[in-house]
Amino acid sequence: MRLRAVVRRCGGCRVRSLPRMGTAESGAPNGVVADPPLVPCVGAVVHDADGRLLLIRRGHAPHEGLWSVPGGRVEPGESPEAAVVREVREETGLRVRADAAVGRVQIPADDVVYEVTDLACTLEGSDQRPVAGDDASDVMFADAAALERLSCTPRLVETLGGWGVLPR
Repeated sequence: MRLRAVVRRCGGCRVRSLPRMGTAESGAPNGVVADPPLVPCVGAVVHDADGRLLLIRRGHAPHEGLWSVPGGRVEPGESPEAAVVREVREETGLRVRADAAVGRVQIPADDVVYEVTDLACTLEGSDQRPVAGDDASDVMFADAAALERLSCTPRLVETLGGWGVLPR
């Protein structure tokens, strides 16, 4: 069986998303697949005044040592906006304001599927400097040339490019 990606757009919110692999949308046999629980997560798409993208080097599994955008799980009772502000602060020390969602992906793991909503975020103050903390072993603002040299989490660059949010 050959699987192909299908990009969907939510009509009301205009967020672009990709279907999970192994669902009826991806052509699973008989269209029947037991869906594992979804774990709501967020990612932060933060650009500085120079158009560089904020990235963290993951300090823990999965994907330890690879670069990605800051983010993590949405806590019970927490809004995605509050979660992304908290995660950026914990992982980078930066203060941000959460803006609109730029896209959504589903990432299958062992017994769950991480449903990640990436939100654009605006730095609150241009004088801030990122410092790695919490789950991050390093942090940086990367321009397009630097991003090309980094080992990133699977499909990060391709996904962000599809959403039009890569650094300059």
